[in-house]
Amino acid sequence: MQLKKQIPNIITLLNLLCGCIAAIFAVQGALGMSALFVALGIGFDFFDGFAARILNVQSELGLQLDSLADMVTSGLVPGLVMCQLLAKSYGITMDSIFTHNVYDEDFLIGYTHFLPLIGLLITLASAYRLAKFNIDTRQTTSFIGLPTPANALLILCLPLILTYQTDNWISDIILNPWFLIGLTLISCYLLNAEIPLFALKFKTWGFAENKMRYIFLLLAVVLLVVLKFLAIPCILLLYVLLSILFREKSK
Repeated sequence: MQLKKQIPNIITLLNLLCGCIAAIFAVQGALGMSALFVALGIGFDFFDGFAARILNVQSELGLQLDSLADMVTSGLVPGLVMCQLLAKSYGITMDSIFTHNVYDEDFLIGYTHFLPLIGLLITLASAYRLAKFNIDTRQTTSFIGLPTPANALLILCLPLILTYQTDNWISDIILNPWFLIGLTLISCYLLNAEIPLFALKFKTWGFAENKMRYIFLLLAVVLLVVLKFLAIPCILLLYVLLSILFREKSK
């Protein structure tokens, strides 16, 4: 019985392990590998809750452990990846942020080297969201604000798009520092916005009570087939729009 109780926690720890590995890759600039391990971590994050419900072993420990794992996989890593992307957009490396002597150049040029650290705002906003989630009784069957795993996918899809969908116009947009800074601020807002969003948790498999979920999953599959990694931001936008649309209809 004791081992049964620990199965979801073990899965959560696998999420944390993937997040730690992803963070190492992100610091080294291997953003594709970082995205892979974040995706694995998010998979474990889904199955730990699924296992807890199936085995009927939900616990306060599991809730806290889940948030700690998400803080690394879906909070720290996206922030580090955004830092790397911002550094690339400015034509510098992350190493230069801490080794560059700002007094050797013009003030504004010198302090440009610190602008990539703006990406860490995503990590701070994720921490705030996770802390709120743990004490918010309204988020038992749905979400208020963008969940951290969804936000992590939004950020981590960018290096994958740059690597595997190399149209010049796409690269020019993604590696524009103003675009990245704007996306960082939008990400921070969505994480903590008072926007009710549906959860992809099926209590039954009937179409009537899960119509929104089935429509969303079908459209998501179509977008992935057609747009590949470019589909991820489109799917997240669709997720927000469908949540707002069905909420308005239910009033």
